[in-house]
Amino acid sequence: MLQRIQTIWLFLAALVLLGLFVFPYVNYIDLVGLGKRILVTGEYSAVNNEIVKNEGFILQTIATVVLALIPLGIIFLFKNRKLQLKLIYLEMILICLFGLWLYFSASNTLSLISQKIGAQSIGVGFFLLPISIIFLAMAIGGIRNDEKLIKSADRLR
Repeated sequence: MLQRIQTIWLFLAALVLLGLFVFPYVNYIDLVGLGKRILVTGEYSAVNNEIVKNEGFILQTIATVVLALIPLGIIFLFKNRKLQLKLIYLEMILICLFGLWLYFSASNTLSLISQKIGAQSIGVGFFLLPISIIFLAMAIGGIRNDEKLIKSADRLR
């Protein structure tokens, strides 16, 4: 059923993953002193109070869209709860791997200017990945509660 609580958690997980397009996962200042940010769509810098795209990350953009669409697709598999659980676990693993990819991508970009990823350079985007995993875990709890409810109703029949 679409009106269950796990639908809300899956929708919020997808929404948080789409937030990666808005929030940078790394902010840093290059050697010239220009403020730069890295989003999943590319590397941006501020020149004369205008945001200029220096480099584009098409694969990260595609991966982000796919990762955000998976929870939305899982919502419509409400009749097959076991498949929902498997896909949610797969999504969690993919988000962890995506986080590693973002980390290594950011380290490669920052290694060109001999700067390491530290607390001062981490952006909001890095925190969106664990939040989406938390929402997915809450959806797992809702699906398991539905499974228990159906099993108890079957026992009563």
